[in-house]
Amino acid sequence: MSEPVRAVVFDLDQLDFTKSGGLVTVVTQDVANGAVLMVAHADREALEYTLRTGEMHYRSRSRGLWHKGGTSGNVQRVVSLTADCDADAVLARVVPDGPACHNGTTSCFSEAALQADIFATLDATITSRLQTTDGTSTSYTQRLLGDRNLRLKKLGEEAVELATACVDGDVERATEETADLLYHALVALRAVGGSLDGVRAVLSSRAK
Repeated sequence: MSEPVRAVVFDLDQLDFTKSGGLVTVVTQDVANGAVLMVAHADREALEYTLRTGEMHYRSRSRGLWHKGGTSGNVQRVVSLTADCDADAVLARVVPDGPACHNGTTSCFSEAALQADIFATLDATITSRLQTTDGTSTSYTQRLLGDRNLRLKKLGEEAVELATACVDGDVERATEETADLLYHALVALRAVGGSLDGVRAVLSSRAK
């Protein structure tokens, strides 16, 4: 079960509901990985329900007031709400309990939205290599995934090379070695069933 999200404080009076007939645009983002999950609208009542319940509510021109996940169970628990510079849009950072899209996908913007940063892109590539490992590929990532001794050896080598670069005060080499170490660490993590999202969750809990 997911950890409860703390109550969100947000002043609705800072929003301008007059520009679009009482509505503001809501961009909903996964707080763990930065992926844009969906874009919808909300009025004051929907946002009041959001703040009261801790779960996202929206206003649809066709459906009226609706609680995201109220029927499906795919609720979005609110972490923060932030108004944009024109006060007519809101960034909602959430913890999603299931897919955001009615088609069953995590994001309404397809899988591309899940690669919100270079780490997510790298992780997705490693995952795809893991799913296609057949023991005959010449892909370096697949070689690492298929050879425990090799990936652990490379992980140790990259850590030592980074430490050496830092000792030498070589910023450029230290930056490159950090990139190499992160890559090999993600490969090693995936090989034992771990994930980048798990790392994000640990870092997020420590940041609190």
